[in-house]
Amino acid sequence: MTTVLSQKGQIVLPGSVRQQLQLEAGDDFEVFVEDDDTITLRRISHPANRGLVDLLRACPSSFEIPARDKDDSTPLAL
Repeated sequence: MTTVLSQKGQIVLPGSVRQQLQLEAGDDFEVFVEDDDTITLRRISHPANRGLVDLLRACPSSFEIPARDKDDSTPLAL
């Protein structure tokens, strides 16, 4: 299976790979350069509560979601 690097530096993962690994738009990945010819792409696991806000908003009972403080955490270094 092959793919091509676009002029913007993007690589399309074949549909069969996305389907097999259940990848979705917005999934996060880490990229590692192993040697001159090897690039490793690893999906970053999402926290267990991913989508929790959407689930709570779908609740039939009314409630308010309190405002969140700004997240000042440092992003992962790649």
